Amino acid sequence: MLTTAAFVVTIALLVTIHEFGHYQVARWCGVKVLRFSIGFGKPLLKITYGKDRTEFVLATIPLGGYVKMLDERVLVQEADNPSNEGTPIYSEQELNRAFNRQSVWKRIAIVAAGPAANLLLAILIYWALFMSGTSLMRPIIGGIVQNSPAASAQLMSGDLIKKIDGTSVASWQEVRWILLKKSLTNSSNQSTKLELINADKEAQTVQLNLSNVDKNNLELDILEQLGLIQYQPKIAPIVGEVTPNSVAAKAGLLSADKILAINNQPVTDWSDFVKVVRASPNVAVQVQYERINNGIKTQKIVAITPSPILEGNHHVGRIGVAAKLDRVAAQENLDKQIVTVYYAPLQALTMAVDKTWDTSIFSLNMLGKMLTGQMSLKGLSGPATIANFAGQSADLGFKVFLGFLATISISIGILNLLPIPVLDGGHLLYYTVEIFKGSPVSERTMKFGQRVGLGVLGLLMSVAIFNDISRFTTVFFS
Repeated sequence: MLTTAAFVVTIALLVTIHEFGHYQVARWCGVKVLRFSIGFGKPLLKITYGKDRTEFVLATIPLGGYVKMLDERVLVQEADNPSNEGTPIYSEQELNRAFNRQSVWKRIAIVAAGPAANLLLAILIYWALFMSGTSLMRPIIGGIVQNSPAASAQLMSGDLIKKIDGTSVASWQEVRWILLKKSLTNSSNQSTKLELINADKEAQTVQLNLSNVDKNNLELDILEQLGLIQYQPKIAPIVGEVTPNSVAAKAGLLSADKILAINNQPVTDWSDFVKVVRASPNVAVQVQYERINNGIKTQKIVAITPSPILEGNHHVGRIGVAAKLDRVAAQENLDKQIVTVYYAPLQALTMAVDKTWDTSIFSLNMLGKMLTGQMSLKGLSGPATIANFAGQSADLGFKVFLGFLATISISIGILNLLPIPVLDGGHLLYYTVEIFKGSPVSERTMKFGQRVGLGVLGLLMSVAIFNDISRFTTVFFS
Protein backbone atom coordinates (compact mmCIF):
# COMPACT_ATOMS: atom_id res chain seq x y z
CA MET A 1 0.00 0.00 0.00
CA LEU A 2 2.85 2.37 0.82
CA THR A 3 4.56 1.60 -2.50
CA THR A 4 1.34 2.17 -4.44
CA ALA A 5 0.56 5.42 -2.62
CA ALA A 6 4.12 6.73 -3.04
CA PHE A 7 4.09 5.87 -6.76
CA VAL A 8 0.73 7.58 -7.34
CA VAL A 9 1.87 10.70 -5.47
CA THR A 10 5.15 10.74 -7.43
CA ILE A 11 3.55 10.46 -10.88
CA ALA A 12 0.61 12.75 -10.11
CA LEU A 13 2.81 15.51 -8.67
CA LEU A 14 5.52 15.41 -11.33
CA VAL A 15 3.10 15.20 -14.26
CA THR A 16 1.00 18.03 -12.82
CA ILE A 17 4.06 20.23 -12.37
CA HIS A 18 5.26 19.47 -15.92
CA GLU A 19 1.92 20.20 -17.55
CA PHE A 20 1.34 23.27 -15.38
CA GLY A 21 4.56 24.71 -16.83
CA HIS A 22 3.12 24.39 -20.35
CA TYR A 23 -0.27 25.70 -19.20
CA GLN A 24 0.95 28.76 -17.33
CA VAL A 25 3.40 29.97 -19.98
CA ALA A 26 0.76 29.40 -22.68
CA ARG A 27 -1.59 31.69 -20.76
CA TRP A 28 1.15 34.29 -20.31
CA CYS A 29 1.71 34.19 -24.08
CA GLY A 30 -2.01 34.71 -24.74
CA VAL A 31 -2.70 31.20 -26.07
CA LYS A 32 -6.13 29.72 -25.37
CA VAL A 33 -5.93 26.45 -23.41
CA LEU A 34 -8.76 24.03 -24.14
CA ARG A 35 -7.86 21.16 -21.82
CA PHE A 36 -5.46 20.38 -18.95
CA SER A 37 -5.41 16.61 -18.46
CA ILE A 38 -3.67 14.48 -15.86
CA GLY A 39 -3.62 10.99 -17.34
CA PHE A 40 -4.81 9.64 -20.68
CA GLY A 41 -7.97 7.91 -21.85
CA LYS A 42 -11.51 8.25 -20.58
CA PRO A 43 -12.07 11.17 -18.16
CA LEU A 44 -12.92 10.21 -14.59
CA LEU A 45 -13.41 13.78 -13.43
CA LYS A 46 -13.92 16.93 -15.51
CA ILE A 47 -14.20 20.52 -14.29
CA THR A 48 -14.60 23.56 -16.56
CA TYR A 49 -13.05 26.70 -15.13
CA GLY A 50 -11.90 30.20 -16.08
CA LYS A 51 -12.88 32.76 -18.71
CA ASP A 52 -11.54 30.45 -21.45
CA ARG A 53 -13.69 27.59 -20.11
CA THR A 54 -10.64 25.34 -19.85
CA GLU A 55 -11.43 21.69 -19.08
CA PHE A 56 -9.42 20.30 -16.15
CA VAL A 57 -9.51 16.51 -16.49
CA LEU A 58 -8.43 13.53 -14.40
CA ALA A 59 -8.23 10.52 -16.77
CA THR A 60 -8.08 6.75 -16.33
CA ILE A 61 -4.45 6.01 -17.32
CA PRO A 62 -2.25 7.91 -14.81
CA LEU A 63 1.06 7.59 -16.69
CA GLY A 64 1.32 11.08 -18.13
CA GLY A 65 -0.73 14.07 -19.13
CA TYR A 66 -1.15 16.80 -21.71
CA VAL A 67 -2.23 20.38 -22.30
CA LYS A 68 -4.42 20.88 -25.38
CA MET A 69 -4.23 24.38 -26.85
CA LEU A 70 -6.24 26.06 -29.58
CA ASP A 71 -4.51 25.18 -32.88
CA GLU A 72 -5.80 25.78 -36.42
CA ARG A 73 -4.11 22.62 -37.72
CA VAL A 74 -6.14 20.50 -35.30
CA LEU A 75 -9.33 22.38 -36.15
CA VAL A 76 -8.84 21.67 -39.87
CA GLN A 77 -8.33 17.96 -39.15
CA GLU A 78 -11.47 17.90 -37.00
CA ALA A 79 -13.51 19.77 -39.63
CA ASP A 80 -12.45 17.23 -42.30
CA ASN A 81 -13.63 14.38 -40.10
CA PRO A 82 -17.38 13.62 -40.70
CA SER A 83 -17.74 12.39 -37.11
CA ASN A 84 -16.98 15.88 -35.82
CA GLU A 85 -19.90 17.82 -37.26
CA GLY A 86 -20.29 19.62 -33.95
CA THR A 87 -16.79 21.13 -34.04
CA PRO A 88 -17.17 24.73 -32.83
CA ILE A 89 -16.37 27.61 -35.20
CA TYR A 90 -13.88 30.04 -33.65
CA SER A 91 -13.85 33.75 -34.36
CA GLU A 92 -10.85 35.41 -35.98
CA GLN A 93 -10.07 37.08 -32.66
CA GLU A 94 -9.88 33.68 -30.95
CA LEU A 95 -7.83 32.20 -33.78
CA ASN A 96 -5.24 34.90 -33.11
CA ARG A 97 -4.80 33.12 -29.78
CA ALA A 98 -4.07 29.80 -31.51
CA PHE A 99 -0.74 28.17 -30.67
CA ASN A 100 0.32 27.86 -34.32
CA ARG A 101 -0.13 31.63 -34.87
CA GLN A 102 2.32 32.59 -32.14
CA SER A 103 5.89 33.65 -32.87
CA VAL A 104 8.50 30.90 -32.85
CA TRP A 105 9.99 32.33 -29.66
CA LYS A 106 6.65 32.11 -27.84
CA ARG A 107 6.20 28.52 -29.02
CA ILE A 108 9.69 27.67 -27.80
CA ALA A 109 8.90 29.22 -24.40
CA ILE A 110 5.63 27.27 -24.09
CA VAL A 111 7.17 23.92 -25.04
CA ALA A 112 10.31 24.39 -22.91
CA ALA A 113 8.21 25.39 -19.89
CA GLY A 114 7.26 21.78 -19.05
CA PRO A 115 10.81 20.44 -18.60
CA ALA A 116 11.82 23.74 -17.00
CA ALA A 117 9.05 23.31 -14.40
CA ASN A 118 10.39 19.85 -13.49
CA LEU A 119 13.92 21.20 -13.08
CA LEU A 120 12.61 24.15 -11.05
CA LEU A 121 10.74 21.74 -8.75
CA ALA A 122 13.98 19.83 -8.14
CA ILE A 123 15.76 23.08 -7.27
CA LEU A 124 13.01 24.06 -4.81
CA ILE A 125 13.08 20.63 -3.14
CA TYR A 126 16.86 20.64 -2.76
CA TRP A 127 16.73 24.23 -1.52
CA ALA A 128 14.24 23.27 1.21
CA LEU A 129 16.26 20.19 2.18
CA PHE A 130 19.54 22.12 2.43
CA MET A 131 17.96 24.86 4.56
CA SER A 132 16.10 22.43 6.85
CA GLY A 133 19.31 20.65 7.78
CA THR A 134 20.86 17.51 6.39
CA SER A 135 22.12 14.72 8.66
CA LEU A 136 25.07 13.00 7.02
CA MET A 137 27.29 10.03 7.83
CA ARG A 138 30.96 11.03 8.00
CA PRO A 139 33.09 9.19 5.40
CA ILE A 140 35.04 7.08 7.90
CA ILE A 141 36.20 3.73 6.49
CA GLY A 142 35.11 0.81 8.64
CA GLY A 143 36.74 -1.98 6.67
CA ILE A 144 38.36 -2.96 3.40
CA VAL A 145 37.44 -5.95 1.23
CA GLN A 146 40.43 -8.14 0.41
CA ASN A 147 41.79 -8.08 -3.16
CA SER A 148 39.71 -4.96 -3.95
CA PRO A 149 40.80 -1.61 -5.44
CA ALA A 150 40.60 -0.11 -1.92
CA ALA A 151 42.96 -2.80 -0.60
CA SER A 152 45.38 -2.16 -3.49
CA ALA A 153 45.33 1.54 -2.59
CA GLN A 154 46.33 0.55 0.98
CA LEU A 155 43.30 2.21 2.52
CA MET A 156 42.79 1.26 6.17
CA SER A 157 39.97 0.99 8.68
CA GLY A 158 39.57 4.30 10.49
CA ASP A 159 40.66 6.47 7.54
CA LEU A 160 38.57 9.63 7.13
CA ILE A 161 38.16 10.72 3.50
CA LYS A 162 38.56 14.50 3.24
CA LYS A 163 38.90 15.21 -0.49
CA ILE A 164 38.47 13.45 -3.83
CA ASP A 165 40.58 14.98 -6.61
CA GLY A 166 40.67 18.23 -4.65
CA THR A 167 36.91 18.35 -3.96
CA SER A 168 36.04 18.40 -0.25
CA VAL A 169 33.61 15.74 0.95
CA ALA A 170 31.75 15.62 4.25
CA SER A 171 29.66 12.48 3.96
CA TRP A 172 29.43 9.02 2.45
CA GLN A 173 26.65 10.31 0.19
CA GLU A 174 29.07 12.78 -1.40
CA VAL A 175 31.82 10.15 -1.66
CA ARG A 176 29.44 7.70 -3.38
CA TRP A 177 28.15 10.34 -5.83
CA ILE A 178 31.58 11.68 -6.83
CA LEU A 179 33.12 8.22 -7.25
CA LEU A 180 30.12 7.10 -9.32
CA LYS A 181 30.43 10.09 -11.66
CA LYS A 182 34.18 9.69 -12.07
CA SER A 183 34.01 5.94 -12.68
CA LEU A 184 31.31 6.26 -15.36
CA THR A 185 32.20 9.50 -17.13
CA ASN A 186 36.00 9.61 -17.02
CA SER A 187 37.42 7.13 -19.52
CA SER A 188 40.87 8.69 -19.93
CA ASN A 189 41.84 8.66 -16.26
CA GLN A 190 41.12 5.36 -14.54
CA SER A 191 42.13 6.46 -11.04
CA THR A 192 41.23 9.18 -8.58
CA LYS A 193 43.15 10.85 -5.78
CA LEU A 194 41.87 10.52 -2.21
CA GLU A 195 43.13 12.79 0.56
CA LEU A 196 42.74 11.17 3.98
CA ILE A 197 43.23 11.57 7.70
CA ASN A 198 44.21 8.18 9.10
CA ALA A 199 43.43 6.75 12.54
CA ASP A 200 46.66 8.31 13.87
CA LYS A 201 45.52 11.78 12.69
CA GLU A 202 48.12 11.83 9.91
CA ALA A 203 47.37 13.24 6.44
CA GLN A 204 47.78 10.85 3.52
CA THR A 205 47.16 10.82 -0.23
CA VAL A 206 46.40 7.64 -2.19
CA GLN A 207 45.35 6.75 -5.74
CA LEU A 208 42.18 4.64 -6.03
CA ASN A 209 41.81 2.58 -9.22
CA LEU A 210 38.34 2.88 -10.84
CA SER A 211 38.93 0.76 -13.94
CA ASN A 212 37.25 -2.35 -12.51
CA VAL A 213 33.88 -0.68 -11.88
CA ASP A 214 31.09 -2.48 -13.76
CA LYS A 215 29.63 0.25 -15.99
CA ASN A 216 26.93 -2.07 -17.28
CA ASN A 217 25.31 -2.65 -13.90
CA LEU A 218 24.35 0.63 -12.28
CA GLU A 219 22.41 -1.21 -9.55
CA LEU A 220 25.66 -2.32 -7.86
CA ASP A 221 26.82 -0.02 -5.10
CA ILE A 222 29.99 1.78 -6.22
CA LEU A 223 31.43 1.55 -2.70
CA GLU A 224 30.99 -2.24 -2.64
CA GLN A 225 32.63 -2.57 -6.06
CA LEU A 226 35.64 -0.60 -4.84
CA GLY A 227 35.85 -2.57 -1.58
CA LEU A 228 34.96 0.27 0.78
CA ILE A 229 32.95 -0.59 3.90
CA GLN A 230 31.37 2.19 5.92
CA TYR A 231 32.34 2.41 9.56
CA GLN A 232 29.72 1.08 11.95
CA PRO A 233 29.95 1.53 15.74
CA LYS A 234 30.67 -1.69 17.59
CA ILE A 235 27.56 -3.26 19.11
CA ALA A 236 27.77 -6.18 21.51
CA PRO A 237 26.17 -9.36 20.05
CA ILE A 238 23.45 -9.50 22.70
CA VAL A 239 19.81 -10.00 21.78
CA GLY A 240 17.64 -7.14 22.95
CA GLU A 241 14.26 -7.92 21.40
CA VAL A 242 12.73 -10.95 19.73
CA THR A 243 9.75 -10.47 17.43
CA PRO A 244 6.81 -12.72 18.45
CA ASN A 245 6.19 -15.66 16.08
CA SER A 246 9.42 -14.95 14.20
CA VAL A 247 11.80 -17.75 13.19
CA ALA A 248 14.13 -16.65 16.03
CA ALA A 249 11.30 -16.90 18.56
CA LYS A 250 10.31 -20.34 17.27
CA ALA A 251 13.95 -21.46 17.58
CA GLY A 252 13.93 -20.47 21.27
CA LEU A 253 16.06 -17.28 21.28
CA LEU A 254 15.28 -14.90 24.14
CA SER A 255 16.15 -11.37 25.10
CA ALA A 256 19.61 -11.10 26.76
CA ASP A 257 20.99 -14.17 24.93
CA LYS A 258 24.57 -13.57 23.83
CA ILE A 259 25.49 -14.74 20.32
CA LEU A 260 28.82 -16.56 20.42
CA ALA A 261 29.13 -17.92 16.87
CA ILE A 262 27.23 -18.43 13.62
CA ASN A 263 28.11 -21.29 11.30
CA ASN A 264 31.10 -22.00 13.60
CA GLN A 265 32.48 -18.49 13.02
CA PRO A 266 33.06 -16.47 16.23
CA VAL A 267 30.89 -13.38 16.61
CA THR A 268 32.39 -10.36 18.40
CA ASP A 269 30.12 -7.67 16.96
CA TRP A 270 26.41 -7.62 16.17
CA SER A 271 27.18 -6.65 12.55
CA ASP A 272 29.07 -9.95 12.09
CA PHE A 273 25.90 -11.80 13.01
CA VAL A 274 23.66 -9.63 10.81
CA LYS A 275 25.86 -10.05 7.71
CA VAL A 276 25.58 -13.83 7.76
CA VAL A 277 21.83 -13.76 8.46
CA ARG A 278 21.18 -11.28 5.61
CA ALA A 279 23.25 -13.36 3.22
CA SER A 280 21.28 -16.55 4.03
CA PRO A 281 17.62 -16.20 2.98
CA ASN A 282 15.97 -19.65 3.11
CA VAL A 283 19.31 -21.21 4.11
CA ALA A 284 19.66 -22.75 7.60
CA VAL A 285 22.40 -21.26 9.80
CA GLN A 286 23.86 -22.71 13.00
CA VAL A 287 23.66 -20.21 15.87
CA GLN A 288 25.58 -20.78 19.09
CA TYR A 289 24.50 -18.62 22.01
CA GLU A 290 24.97 -18.23 25.75
CA ARG A 291 22.16 -17.75 28.27
CA ILE A 292 22.44 -16.78 31.92
CA ASN A 293 19.64 -18.11 34.12
CA ASN A 294 19.84 -17.56 37.90
CA GLY A 295 23.54 -16.87 37.54
CA ILE A 296 24.17 -20.13 35.68
CA LYS A 297 25.63 -19.89 32.16
CA THR A 298 24.54 -22.41 29.57
CA GLN A 299 25.41 -22.66 25.88
CA LYS A 300 23.17 -23.97 23.14
CA ILE A 301 23.29 -24.43 19.37
CA VAL A 302 20.15 -24.08 17.24
CA ALA A 303 19.45 -24.17 13.50
CA ILE A 304 17.57 -21.14 12.22
CA THR A 305 16.40 -20.56 8.63
CA PRO A 306 16.16 -16.81 7.91
CA SER A 307 12.96 -15.68 6.20
CA PRO A 308 13.46 -14.08 2.74
CA ILE A 309 12.62 -10.37 2.74
CA LEU A 310 12.55 -8.31 -0.48
CA GLU A 311 14.97 -5.39 -0.21
CA GLY A 312 15.58 -3.40 -3.37
CA ASN A 313 15.89 -5.91 -6.18
CA HIS A 314 16.98 -8.96 -4.18
CA HIS A 315 16.07 -11.03 -1.12
CA VAL A 316 17.87 -10.82 2.22
CA GLY A 317 17.51 -12.99 5.29
CA ARG A 318 15.78 -11.90 8.49
CA ILE A 319 15.10 -13.85 11.69
CA GLY A 320 13.29 -11.27 13.82
CA VAL A 321 15.78 -10.12 16.46
CA ALA A 322 17.23 -6.74 17.39
CA ALA A 323 20.40 -5.92 19.27
CA LYS A 324 20.42 -4.75 22.87
CA LEU A 325 21.66 -1.18 22.79
CA ASP A 326 23.37 0.93 25.41
CA ARG A 327 21.55 4.17 24.62
CA VAL A 328 24.23 6.42 26.11
CA ALA A 329 27.04 4.66 24.23
CA ALA A 330 24.95 4.53 21.07
CA GLN A 331 24.28 8.28 21.24
CA GLU A 332 27.98 8.99 21.73
CA ASN A 333 28.80 6.87 18.69
CA LEU A 334 26.14 8.63 16.64
CA ASP A 335 27.47 12.04 17.64
CA LYS A 336 30.88 10.98 16.34
CA GLN A 337 29.45 9.54 13.12
CA ILE A 338 26.74 11.99 12.09
CA VAL A 339 27.13 15.62 11.19
CA THR A 340 24.05 17.80 10.65
CA VAL A 341 24.65 20.69 8.29
CA TYR A 342 22.39 23.74 7.90
CA TYR A 343 22.82 26.24 5.07
CA ALA A 344 21.78 29.88 4.77
CA PRO A 345 19.01 30.54 2.20
CA LEU A 346 21.28 32.03 -0.49
CA GLN A 347 23.96 29.36 -0.08
CA ALA A 348 21.31 26.63 -0.04
CA LEU A 349 19.81 28.00 -3.27
CA THR A 350 23.21 28.04 -4.96
CA MET A 351 23.85 24.46 -3.86
CA ALA A 352 20.38 23.39 -5.06
CA VAL A 353 21.01 24.85 -8.51
CA ASP A 354 24.45 23.22 -8.66
CA LYS A 355 23.08 19.82 -7.61
CA THR A 356 20.25 20.00 -10.15
CA TRP A 357 22.66 21.00 -12.91
CA ASP A 358 25.17 18.32 -11.88
CA THR A 359 22.51 15.60 -11.82
CA SER A 360 21.09 16.75 -15.17
CA ILE A 361 24.46 16.59 -16.92
CA PHE A 362 25.21 13.22 -15.36
CA SER A 363 21.83 11.86 -16.53
CA LEU A 364 22.44 13.13 -20.06
CA ASN A 365 25.90 11.56 -20.14
CA MET A 366 24.57 8.20 -18.98
CA LEU A 367 21.67 8.24 -21.44
CA GLY A 368 24.01 9.23 -24.24
CA LYS A 369 26.37 6.35 -23.44
CA MET A 370 23.41 3.93 -23.39
CA LEU A 371 22.09 5.12 -26.76
CA THR A 372 25.54 4.96 -28.38
CA GLY A 373 26.28 1.49 -27.03
CA GLN A 374 29.03 2.55 -24.62
CA MET A 375 26.92 1.35 -21.69
CA SER A 376 24.30 -1.34 -21.27
CA LEU A 377 20.61 -0.43 -21.58
CA LYS A 378 20.06 -2.30 -18.31
CA GLY A 379 20.24 1.09 -16.58
CA LEU A 380 16.85 2.10 -18.03
CA SER A 381 14.00 1.66 -15.55
CA GLY A 382 10.26 1.43 -16.07
CA PRO A 383 7.20 2.12 -13.90
CA ALA A 384 7.66 -0.97 -11.69
CA THR A 385 11.20 -0.01 -10.65
CA ILE A 386 10.18 3.60 -10.06
CA ALA A 387 7.27 2.41 -7.92
CA ASN A 388 9.60 0.14 -5.95
CA PHE A 389 12.06 2.94 -5.19
CA ALA A 390 9.20 5.33 -4.41
CA GLY A 391 7.96 2.92 -1.74
CA GLN A 392 11.45 2.37 -0.31
CA SER A 393 12.20 6.09 -0.10
CA ALA A 394 8.84 6.83 1.51
CA ASP A 395 9.51 4.11 4.07
CA LEU A 396 12.83 5.78 4.97
CA GLY A 397 11.23 9.12 5.80
CA PHE A 398 9.77 12.30 4.35
CA LYS A 399 13.12 13.92 3.53
CA VAL A 400 14.37 10.84 1.72
CA PHE A 401 11.14 10.74 -0.30
CA LEU A 402 11.55 14.42 -1.21
CA GLY A 403 15.07 13.69 -2.44
CA PHE A 404 13.68 10.86 -4.56
CA LEU A 405 11.03 13.22 -6.01
CA ALA A 406 13.74 15.71 -6.96
CA THR A 407 15.78 13.03 -8.73
CA ILE A 408 12.80 11.69 -10.71
CA SER A 409 11.69 15.24 -11.55
CA ILE A 410 15.12 15.91 -13.07
CA SER A 411 14.91 12.66 -15.05
CA ILE A 412 11.50 13.60 -16.47
CA GLY A 413 12.72 17.08 -17.38
CA ILE A 414 15.85 15.78 -19.11
CA LEU A 415 13.99 12.97 -20.91
CA ASN A 416 11.48 15.44 -22.34
CA LEU A 417 14.29 17.64 -23.68
CA LEU A 418 15.71 14.85 -25.85
CA PRO A 419 15.43 15.76 -29.58
CA ILE A 420 12.92 12.99 -30.25
CA PRO A 421 9.72 13.93 -32.13
CA VAL A 422 6.57 13.65 -29.93
CA LEU A 423 8.67 14.79 -26.93
CA ASP A 424 9.12 18.46 -26.04
CA GLY A 425 12.70 18.28 -27.27
CA GLY A 426 11.49 17.15 -30.71
CA HIS A 427 9.26 20.21 -31.02
CA LEU A 428 12.12 22.44 -29.90
CA LEU A 429 14.22 20.86 -32.67
CA TYR A 430 11.55 21.75 -35.24
CA TYR A 431 11.43 25.34 -33.98
CA THR A 432 15.21 25.63 -34.11
CA VAL A 433 15.12 24.52 -37.75
CA GLU A 434 12.35 27.08 -38.34
CA ILE A 435 14.53 29.88 -36.99
CA PHE A 436 17.33 29.11 -39.45
CA LYS A 437 15.03 28.11 -42.32
CA GLY A 438 12.75 31.13 -42.01
CA SER A 439 9.55 29.07 -42.25
CA PRO A 440 7.91 26.25 -40.30
CA VAL A 441 8.82 22.62 -40.92
CA SER A 442 6.42 21.02 -43.41
CA GLU A 443 3.48 18.95 -42.22
CA ARG A 444 4.87 15.95 -44.12
CA THR A 445 8.18 16.19 -42.28
CA MET A 446 6.44 16.55 -38.92
CA LYS A 447 4.22 13.51 -39.56
CA PHE A 448 7.22 11.43 -40.57
CA GLY A 449 9.12 12.63 -37.50
CA GLN A 450 6.17 11.74 -35.30
CA ARG A 451 6.20 8.15 -36.58
CA VAL A 452 9.94 7.90 -35.99
CA GLY A 453 9.61 9.47 -32.53
CA LEU A 454 6.83 7.10 -31.52
CA GLY A 455 8.99 4.18 -32.69
CA VAL A 456 12.04 5.34 -30.71
CA LEU A 457 9.98 6.11 -27.62
CA GLY A 458 8.20 2.77 -27.89
CA LEU A 459 11.54 0.98 -28.15
CA LEU A 460 12.91 2.76 -25.07
CA MET A 461 9.75 1.99 -23.09
CA SER A 462 9.89 -1.67 -24.19
CA VAL A 463 13.50 -1.93 -22.99
CA ALA A 464 12.62 -0.23 -19.68
CA ILE A 465 9.64 -2.53 -19.07
CA PHE A 466 11.73 -5.57 -20.07
CA ASN A 467 14.36 -4.50 -17.51
CA ASP A 468 11.62 -4.22 -14.88
CA ILE A 469 10.38 -7.72 -15.66
CA SER A 470 13.92 -9.11 -15.64
CA ARG A 471 14.71 -7.53 -12.26
CA PHE A 472 11.59 -8.76 -10.54
CA THR A 473 11.74 -12.20 -12.17
CA THR A 474 15.28 -12.56 -10.89
CA VAL A 475 14.17 -11.53 -7.41
CA PHE A 476 11.17 -13.86 -7.46
CA PHE A 477 13.19 -16.92 -8.43
CA SER A 478 16.29 -16.09 -6.36
